[in-house]
Amino acid sequence: MAVPKRKMSRSNTRHRRSQWKAKLPQIQKRTQNGRTTWVVAHRAHVVEDSQGTALFREYNGRQVGDA
Repeated sequence: MAVPKRKMSRSNTRHRRSQWKAKLPQIQKRTQNGRTTWVVAHRAHVVEDSQGTALFREYNGRQVGDA
């Protein structure tokens, strides 16, 4: 593992840390039963019937669990 030869100054440390940026979650528009919702990609979502009752969880077009 690399070990620094000298102490890094406070200014340089803060400039380095300022370059770390959080990414926005990738959301997708999904239309289900005539209702448009926004969902986060790569997460199982709950499938509901027309009254809003949760039926099951779905991922990539497959049922993966109970709601």
